[in-house]
Amino acid sequence: MTKQRKESYFWTSFSDLMTSMFFVMLVLFILTIALLHRKMVDIEKERKATQAQIDKIKEIEEAVNKIDSTYFDYNKVYKKHILKIKVNFPLAQSNINTLNDDTRKELINAGRSIQSTLKKINFEYPEIQYLLIIEGQASKDNYTQNYELSYERALALWKLWNADSIYFGSNCEVLISGSGTSGSMRDSKESLNQRFLIHIIPKPGIIEKNKSN
Repeated sequence: MTKQRKESYFWTSFSDLMTSMFFVMLVLFILTIALLHRKMVDIEKERKATQAQIDKIKEIEEAVNKIDSTYFDYNKVYKKHILKIKVNFPLAQSNINTLNDDTRKELINAGRSIQSTLKKINFEYPEIQYLLIIEGQASKDNYTQNYELSYERALALWKLWNADSIYFGSNCEVLISGSGTSGSMRDSKESLNQRFLIHIIPKPGIIEKNKSN
């Protein structure tokens, strides 16, 4: 075989090799673009789903915040409802029966207001779960067990509602807490800190509108 033929064979083979490599690279490039596009589509779907969840949570929070202003004031900073009913327990007392009849009646009506609000929201969003926190506070005085006392008062309120058949549904978890004389959400007038704070929190999870709507 002559030198010229050898060179011709080499360049032909080299050309075929480069052409094959070009097509391989082209296929890999197209495959990469397709995979990236699919990934971007998946990310966009996930982003939209997450945003939809956030929007639903905001809608639910706004609905919760519209609870009857007759009994509640909403604090936007701490995202808690202040029970407006003035509660004056005797010193070191947590027995709900030490409150007068009118006060107990107002507390019951406030519980019914929460029950009614959650019932409406649950109808529209049957899959949502809630955390309802009943927080008791206490005024600063010479009593040394105000933390325990504030918890006992919150528990007494919960028992009062239960005794009047006020329940918040199986998808609502209730927590009883007492912050005593601590916390940043306090009134400057100490006597007004004998009160209850209500915190209603939608739990993260599936949020789906009732399909019958």
